[in-house]
Amino acid sequence: MTWIKICGVTNVDDAEHVVRSGANAIGLNFVHGSKRRVTYEQARPIVEAVRGRIELTAVVANPTDAEVKELREELGIEWLQLHGEEPPARLTRLLPQAFKACAIEDAADARKAAGFPGERLLVDTKVSGASGGTGKVFDWQLVTDLTKTRQLILAGGLTPKNVAAAVRVLAPWGVDTASGVEFVPGVKDPELVTAFVLAVRGAV
Repeated sequence: MTWIKICGVTNVDDAEHVVRSGANAIGLNFVHGSKRRVTYEQARPIVEAVRGRIELTAVVANPTDAEVKELREELGIEWLQLHGEEPPARLTRLLPQAFKACAIEDAADARKAAGFPGERLLVDTKVSGASGGTGKVFDWQLVTDLTKTRQLILAGGLTPKNVAAAVRVLAPWGVDTASGVEFVPGVKDPELVTAFVLAVRGAV
């Protein structure tokens, strides 16, 4: 069964609906400059509300050791999704509950992504000046080889309308969406969240 993450959750009500929808994971974005960024204070009630009922992932960029400790030990989010310029060696020190998010535009980007360690690997659309959540799709054929060797998480412009096709064409281990299920950045549309999960589950 395809793993589903709803990313960029910013409030408890949206988090609760994601749990009810049957998704597998929630992403909380801590990247400065992101339209979906939450502070530790904003994240804490979300974590407390749903921890133990769904997997929680912290979306981060170039986190310090102190930030990692605060996220994992004080806030209680074990999984880290690295969106910065982290080298493979940095990711290695954070494994096993961490994975790299790689921006894909061409075959060279896909080859670079393959060099990162860990079982999971997220691939997103490369957009200049953005680190995800752009709503733009890339050529899925660029990462077909990665689906054979990794727990590949496909992101980048996925919506309830196209995610079933993505699952059928690429057969990724998981899918990830943020902008595809929102009213506005950081505010989820419950109907779209439900429709997204149903589309994935119904894909054959």
